[in-house]
Amino acid sequence: MKRKSIYIFGGIVILFVIVSNLSPGPKNSQIQNVKQGIPTSNTEESKTLGVTESKTPANLSKLYSVVSVVDGDTIKVNIEGEVKTFRLIGLDTPETVDPRKTVQCFGKEASNKAKELLSGKKVRIETDDSQGTYDKYQRLLAYVHREDGLFFNKYMIEEGYAHEYTYGTPYKYQTEFKSAQKQAEADKAGLWSPDTCNGNTTSSAKTSAPANTSGATGSCDIKGNIGSTKEKIYHVVGCGSYDKTVIDESKGEKYFCSEKEALDAGWRKALNCN
Repeated sequence: MKRKSIYIFGGIVILFVIVSNLSPGPKNSQIQNVKQGIPTSNTEESKTLGVTESKTPANLSKLYSVVSVVDGDTIKVNIEGEVKTFRLIGLDTPETVDPRKTVQCFGKEASNKAKELLSGKKVRIETDDSQGTYDKYQRLLAYVHREDGLFFNKYMIEEGYAHEYTYGTPYKYQTEFKSAQKQAEADKAGLWSPDTCNGNTTSSAKTSAPANTSGATGSCDIKGNIGSTKEKIYHVVGCGSYDKTVIDESKGEKYFCSEKEALDAGWRKALNCN
């Protein structure tokens, strides 16, 4: 009798276990994740970037520090202790650092705006499978979202600091960026203004000469350039390098209204002047 009772009790326990396993319940933790707003799809950690490959900005959780801004469309970011260079997808700003080219129209303005917006900031990195991992210069490709939510790539286009740029294949935000450029054109913002580049940034940067305040006659069009050896050289109209010389006042370079003014300030005349 006791043995029979034991068999019956054991059977009840086994049946209870089977029924428990068949009972509907939360599928792993997926339902809880959805309620908490956690993405249910697993994304692989990118071995190359050291950042999470994310499909939407809402899923970008990691913040990284901007180490430096190279120019309007290229930045350096600290990724897990390693500095990596990123070329930003979907935009192109006028050239400022390419040694093969002169500083292009509105290039300084675009570069300065990028520094203002990103220097010392924390950003989220978003990659795009349609564009691959690297560009032809081995820079990582990405969109950048500032910590406060500013979508930097789009901002530069809609405010007239950059052209929309498609390289090869369409990218995730192409339609959105093209629309941003049309609006910038309509508003004549930044590089689209007739007073700056009128949309053509391939020309050299425009640097206005200062007003004549020295009492000298004529315009203040003498260019006081500082060479790579820190030597101060001035160029008058007609000098062989006059047209190629770009004045960067942030480096201490300046315009002069007369040769005497330039000489008194410590500049010497370029050797290739007539």
